[in-house]
Amino acid sequence: MKNIDPTFVAVALLGMIATAFATDAAPPTLPAVETVLERLTEHSQMEEANDLEFKQRYQFTRSRVTEVRNSKGELNKREVKTQVNRPAPTPERAGAAAGTQTNRHTKPGRKSDFVVDRDFLQRFDFTLIGREPINGRPALILDIVPAKKKPPEHNLKDRIINKIAGRVWVDEAESVLVQADFHLTEKVNVIAGLVGAIASFSLSFNRERTSDGLWFTPRMEWHLDGREGLVRRTVDSHEEITAVQLARLNLRYPVDDRYRGE
Repeated sequence: MKNIDPTFVAVALLGMIATAFATDAAPPTLPAVETVLERLTEHSQMEEANDLEFKQRYQFTRSRVTEVRNSKGELNKREVKTQVNRPAPTPERAGAAAGTQTNRHTKPGRKSDFVVDRDFLQRFDFTLIGREPINGRPALILDIVPAKKKPPEHNLKDRIINKIAGRVWVDEAESVLVQADFHLTEKVNVIAGLVGAIASFSLSFNRERTSDGLWFTPRMEWHLDGREGLVRRTVDSHEEITAVQLARLNLRYPVDDRYRGE
């Protein structure tokens, strides 16, 4: 029997081991874009309940700074708003808070105006480009551009949304929108430019998850460059949620040390 070269055997074994390790290390296959969007739509229906429960369980400070500048970049106005959320200690007060929350949602321009439903998603074309960790949790990355088939436009909000592009990150385990960067792809005129125009607009935000499964938005900021009549101005807004801690009346819920009160 012909002797087998030991060098050949060693190389073959190393190749088999390398192949096995490469197979084990291969990342899981990306899901279909349609599946990601369907799950995102389903979860968005629970967003209002999530926001209300977060307000009832956690104490936090919400602050917003808005600056308005003229065409020369000079500061014309600076507005600072700070609000401390203190959960109601009794069921009666919590119920009243829930009623107040519902009333606020009926006003135009609130978060409820931009619900991630099928009508909203059909205004964009999505491309799933990969995954990466966000706060230690796998997130799917999708690029978005205005849909090739132009959706209907009933108001100024529709006209703005239909010209938005950017990138979003979706938590893979819970199908929650955890990070986003949007920008306007072209100028939007208001009444053919007679009343005004939005030359550029960008918005970004990120979200975090508490250990008891609630999501909140610690940072949101947007920039607008536009014209109102003949006056050009830029507006910058930065909003953040800080000092997040579980309210004493809710200490029965599991929580990590980042959100535990003193």
